[in-house]
Amino acid sequence: MITKLDSMLLPRKKFIYHYKNVRWARGRHETYLCFVVKRRVGPDTLTFDFGHLRNRSGCHVELLFLRYLGALCPGLWGYGAAGEKRLSYSVTWFCSWSPCVNCSIQLCQFLNNTPNLRLRIFVSRLYFCDLEDSLEREGLRMLTKAGVRISVMSYKDYFYCWQKFVDCKKSNFKAWEELHQNSVRLTRKLNRILQAWDLEDLRDALKLLGF
Repeated sequence: MITKLDSMLLPRKKFIYHYKNVRWARGRHETYLCFVVKRRVGPDTLTFDFGHLRNRSGCHVELLFLRYLGALCPGLWGYGAAGEKRLSYSVTWFCSWSPCVNCSIQLCQFLNNTPNLRLRIFVSRLYFCDLEDSLEREGLRMLTKAGVRISVMSYKDYFYCWQKFVDCKKSNFKAWEELHQNSVRLTRKLNRILQAWDLEDLRDALKLLGF
């Protein structure tokens, strides 16, 4: 773990407070991001680093993570030697909130310029996605089109984070009330959001064909 990142494990109460997938998440103005970085070597992957971040100094955590990529993923952009092959990485995020539209746009631009990096995002809650014409919904669709796999966290994902990122002192993870029901509800909502992109693409294709 590089020293500029939040090197300590998350306290149990803080993890539960910020990652709890409640319907009305009042007071949770910060976004936490737990990450795993893996280096891809042929068909195999090797776990390279892990840790967590939160918003700092007005910078959203997704963009803050990009600032540390050079240290987290050495060789991602190569070292400048002639003919040198860039290393490939896969990154998995577990976020307390889904990205805002501005972060989604900047992530898409970054990923389009970094084809040797793959990103998988798990989210606890959906950020400002209630309205049908929400820009945040459009941002999630853009990320999907850019190759990002987005999923809502399930019990097994919370259990994994509890073991990997939380100072649990070997205590077992206990699901809060309605964890499963809220996860299912949010998964259905996310699926509807992402499927809307496919419907729009289909309409555009039919227009081009003259239907």
